Amino acid sequence: MSLLVVIPARAESSRLPLKPLRPIAGVSLLHRTIAFARHALSDVPEADLVVATDDPRILSHAQEAGCEAVMTDPAIASGSGRALAAARAARELPDIIINLQGDAPFQPLGAPSAIIRALSSGDGDVATPVVRLTWDALDAMRDHKKREPFSGTTCARAADGRALWFSKMIVPAIRNEDALRASGEPCPVWRHIGLYGYRRHALERFEAAEPTELERLEGLEQLRLLELGLRIETVQVSPALFDISGIDTPADIVRAEALIAAHGDPHH
Repeated sequence: MSLLVVIPARAESSRLPLKPLRPIAGVSLLHRTIAFARHALSDVPEADLVVATDDPRILSHAQEAGCEAVMTDPAIASGSGRALAAARAARELPDIIINLQGDAPFQPLGAPSAIIRALSSGDGDVATPVVRLTWDALDAMRDHKKREPFSGTTCARAADGRALWFSKMIVPAIRNEDALRASGEPCPVWRHIGLYGYRRHALERFEAAEPTELERLEGLEQLRLLELGLRIETVQVSPALFDISGIDTPADIVRAEALIAAHGDPHH
């Protein structure tokens, strides 16, 4: 089994231009993501790591960290498309491709190896991590969604881990929630972590298909995978040290730096 881990690092961003080069507490976003990947993959020696970018400045910055990097077509708009382009440019066409988001260096450390294990031993087409919310975390998500309704994604999953649906709404709805809380039952809501592992055929099918109506409505590309009939295995992982899904705005950098100041730097 050949395995390629790709960090897509696109230069253009309407809210944060040249985002991969932006410093967070003195270390660039890209260098933090590379450090996270190396730490997370330390027990997966067969994994090749590459940064896929559309800008020579980002290419050089990745190489400064000693990471392999490849230029991809600037017209590619998605991280999954850039990951597939990097796979096609690899020395050996990989069997499994991991799309490790370039703007999310504070993900759960165990997530990459967990989805690699799921694809290595299971029959899913795609694997992605989820975190089971506590009741307090559910309350916090509900409060956050009053201000940012499209921030945070939840997942409805079968007992065997197969993904049934993803939504920007909080799913499932919980009938008789007070009684469920009082009984000591765990919260039934799962938060999705936006990290994907694909078998190559699944990523190729995904990229060849047009976006679906439901995908456009929710703004969630994984719904296209489900509508194509592909099996997505969800893998439970422990929550990250920092509850921050990604870096999209200057405010996210400020928040990340405040978390680092309060709790220490997870990568140093």
